[in-house]
Formats: sequence, structure tokens, C-alpha cells
Amino acid sequence: MVVTPDPPAISRAPTTTLEGWRNFVNTEPADAPMLPAAELDRLDPSDSERYDERRISYHSELVIVQTSTVRGIVHQGRLLTMLNQREISARRGLVVSGPWASGKTTAVKQLGKTHEHRIRLRYPDQDRIPVVYITTPPKGSPRKLAAEFANFLGLPQRPRQNVTDIADAVCHVLTDARTDLVIVDEIHNLNLATSAGEDMSDHLKYFAEHLPATFVYVGINVENSGLFTGLRGRQLSARTVLKTTGPFPYGEEFKSLVATLEEALRLHDHAPGTLTRDARYLHRRTGGGISSLSHLIRQAAISAILTQTERIDRNLLDQTCIDHAAETASPRPTVHPGKAR
Repeated sequence: MVVTPDPPAISRAPTTTLEGWRNFVNTEPADAPMLPAAELDRLDPSDSERYDERRISYHSELVIVQTSTVRGIVHQGRLLTMLNQREISARRGLVVSGPWASGKTTAVKQLGKTHEHRIRLRYPDQDRIPVVYITTPPKGSPRKLAAEFANFLGLPQRPRQNVTDIADAVCHVLTDARTDLVIVDEIHNLNLATSAGEDMSDHLKYFAEHLPATFVYVGINVENSGLFTGLRGRQLSARTVLKTTGPFPYGEEFKSLVATLEEALRLHDHAPGTLTRDARYLHRRTGGGISSLSHLIRQAAISAILTQTERIDRNLLDQTCIDHAAETASPRPTVHPGKAR
């Protein structure tokens, strides 16, 4: 019995480059088909190892859950891109704000991916760059910000090239490429209380005014970080729609998230419904955070494959460490090795 070889490895270039972004957009959701028990028993050791490695790789990413937050951000972003099609000035933008690990970047990347697929379907014969995705440089400057755009496009930069030359080259390329969605992540790195932050804010405004695109800004607790204060902040506030992310309360949507993640598991001895029945426990462990929930279930699934138990139960969940923030808010129960719950 021979296990189907893994597909060719996908380039892991960062999504802050055009190559990496296009790889992200082109990548289909992963899967790891399960073998029937009879076929599984006939695998030789090397095929069995490859089979397990494929399932481990699958669980390392698992599924992107289409939560109400993701759907709302994608919908709002689509509305704004349509609204801005005929605008010459004062185009409206979107600010996505929330605490750490609350799904902000996942949501805006899904917005970008959805938008790019729509543009490709609408203009199949045109080589466009519909979406640009960059991050705000920490302790940045106008030149560093312009360099982020240039790096995404792969534009050559000379050491003594001034910021205006870089910005003009970027705007020229993106206008020709008909870019209509620009995502600027980590916007909390922009500190308007400093002169450098003010300069970078002015330069970001320059890009927004010179590119016929909808700008989406993403950051940690943006509405409380000072980004909307002062003259520059009030201008940004007047031109953007704010969408927030955060933990999910315990209720039907959270239980649905757990069920979706459980249905995606590829474990041979896992009893369906186990995690759904433990939804309240999972909410307590993760504080309702989608990132913490996904981390807990994915890590437990990989442990189940490595230990050959092939199932996730409460004992395994109790032994599984997740992010420090969630562990601090709700410490794991003390588990004695070898003691069944």
C-alpha cells in the first residue's frame, strides 16, 4: 500500500511581498483524506510515517472559520470598495481594531483574498495587482513606510534615493496595476505623539490621496491608542468606518465554532461531539478567543497523532499549553501523569 505523495511545498514568502500574497490568494484549503482502518493496518512504516506527517501538516493550519466577525469585515470592506469606485477625493476607509490575537489579520486577509478573486473573475485577461498588503514599520519614518510599499512590489531601491522618488514610483506602478485595496497592518505602530509618527501619518495620507484605492488599517485597540486624536486623528476618524474584533461570549456562535473545528479533525479514534459537549470548558480555557481556541485544538490534535491515541479528550486538553494570556486568565487544572479524568 502506497500513500499518495504530498503536493509540492508552497513557497512561504511573506504576504508582505507580491509573491507571498499571490501564493496566499492561490492556496486552496488543505485536506488530509482519512484511510479506512483496513488500509491503515497494511501501511508499511515509511508510508505510515508519511501519512501521519501529512495529517500533522494539515492540523498545523486547519480551517479558517467564517465567523460573524470575518463576514462583517469582508462585507464592510466590499461595500467601501464599491462606494469608492467613483470617488475622486475623500475616499472612505476601514479601521479594524481589537485586542491581541482576536482574528484581525485573519479577517482582513480574507477580505483581501475575496476581493482579489472577484477582480480576477471580472478581468481574467488583465494582469492587475488588486490588493497590496503591508505592515506599519515600528519606529518608522516616511522613507521606511514608502519602502514597505516598494518591497511588496519588488521595486529596486538605491541607498540615496529620497522618499519622494520611492513614493512616486510606487504610486505610478500601483495606479497602472489598478490597485483598489490597500491593507496596512500593525497601524498601532504609528505614534501620533511623536514627530516621526506625525510625518509617517502625513505620508500615509499622501498615499491614500494619490492612489485610487480603499485603505484598510488594522491594529491593536486603535480607538484607544491615540490614532483618532488631534487634527490628523480627527481627519482619519472622519474618513473611516471602525469595525472591532474581540472574544466571543459563550453562546450558540461559540459552540458552532467548536463544532466546525471538531468536524475538521482527521483523527481515527476521536468520538464526534466530544469537543462540542466540552464547549463551556473550552470557552473558559480560551476566554472565547478564536486564536486561542484554534491553537488549543490544533495542538491537541497533533499531540494525539504523535502519541498514537488518535483522539482528543478532556485529559489531553488539560495537558495542552496555549498562549500565556489565556493561561493566565484561566489556569489549566493540575493533571497528574497517567491519571485518567
